Amino acid sequence: MIYEVAGDILLTRAEVIAHGVAPNDDFTSVLALSLREQWPALYKEFRHHCHTMHPKVGEIWTWSGPEGKRVVNLFTQEAAYGHGAKPGRARVEYVNHTLRALHKAVESEKFTSLALPRLATGVGGLSWENVFPLITKHLGEIAIPIFVYTTFHKGMKADEKTEK
Repeated sequence: MIYEVAGDILLTRAEVIAHGVAPNDDFTSVLALSLREQWPALYKEFRHHCHTMHPKVGEIWTWSGPEGKRVVNLFTQEAAYGHGAKPGRARVEYVNHTLRALHKAVESEKFTSLALPRLATGVGGLSWENVFPLITKHLGEIAIPIFVYTTFHKGMKADEKTEK
């Protein structure tokens, strides 16, 4: 079940946070930067994964951190190659592929709850009107709470009630 909420996704009670990135991303913008600051090991292991596995857009990579928190990195943007290079823009087809892969991960890894931002709409450059229907299509029928953070409020815990 999908619930739209407002608040700071880092304060979520969801077991898993998913966010969009590019292969070789430097985690220097918005949510990625906050995740890097919150869990430095996430970024270190992400860089190692990218250098050894050469992930492609449309794929995902899951990191498990302290206290059971997991972060699913959705490769929604073209890779940034070369020192100081900026990631490319997100594309709807990449988001579609990553959400399909996320759905499979939720089922196979038995996630109990999930939090997502306005995926691929910031640095990725996509329109929320194009992305939200894909989230609904791929995740709407999953029988766990899925909190979509549609409005960011730094330091504010979202009202993650699961009754509608």
